[in-house]
Amino acid sequence: MRIAIVDDIAEERILLRNRLEYQFSRRGIHSDFTEFENGEDFLLASKERPFTVLFPDIYMNGANGIEIAKELRKSDTSCLLIFTTTSTDHALEGFQVRAMHYLVKPYHENEISALTDEILSRIPNSGKYIDVKINGSNVKVPFQSMIYAEHFSHMMHIYTTNKKELITRQSFESFLSALKMDTRFYQCNRGIVINLDHALDFDGTVFTLDNGNQIPVSRKLSKHARQTFMDYLFQRRTSS
Repeated sequence: MRIAIVDDIAEERILLRNRLEYQFSRRGIHSDFTEFENGEDFLLASKERPFTVLFPDIYMNGANGIEIAKELRKSDTSCLLIFTTTSTDHALEGFQVRAMHYLVKPYHENEISALTDEILSRIPNSGKYIDVKINGSNVKVPFQSMIYAEHFSHMMHIYTTNKKELITRQSFESFLSALKMDTRFYQCNRGIVINLDHALDFDGTVFTLDNGNQIPVSRKLSKHARQTFMDYLFQRRTSS
C-alpha cells in the first residue's frame, strides 16, 4: 500500500507519518510512505505510479489540497482521499472530489486508529503480513502469498505462492491469533488453516487449492465450510 502525505510544513508531515506508521504496524500492515512539500511534485509522482491513499493538507502555499485532489481525480478515481486541515470549511468541495475523511489538526490517537481501520476496510487485502522466525531470523510473510499452513511436530509449515515451505516453531493457536481478523483464512480442522483466496473448489469434504493440494475438512465442519466458502466468493465478487 502506497501512501502520500502532502504538506508544506515538514514537522506536520513527520508527525502524521509517525502516527500512521505506528497504527499500521500494530495491525501487521506494511505500507510505503512518501512525503511531498507541494502538490505539483505529488501529481508528477502519482502519474508514474499511483498511490493507494493521499493525505493532502488543504491550506498550503501554491496549489491547495482541494486543487490537488481535483487534478488527481482526472486520472485516478480510486485513490482514497483524506484531507488534513485546521477547519472543515471546505467540506462541500471535499464531497465533490469524493473525500473519504477530514482529519482535523491537532490529531488525536484514537481518531488516527479509527481512521486506519476504515482505510483497511476499504482495502481489505492490502499489505497484511505475519511475522515468523525462520532459522533465527524474523521474516515477514504476506498474507496474500500464504496458500495454507499446517501444524505438526510442534512446528508450523507455511506453504506459499512461490512454492516455498517455511517452517517455524510456533503453536497453532498463536499462529491463528495473527490471522483471526482476516476473513480469507479458514480453519479446516485442528491443525490446518487455508487462504480462501487460493481455494478453487469445495466438494463437501475437501478444499482444492490452486497449488494442487487437497485439504480435508472435518465432518462436523463440512456444512459450515461450504457456507463460509460461498459467502467469501460472493463477497469477493461484489467487491471486485
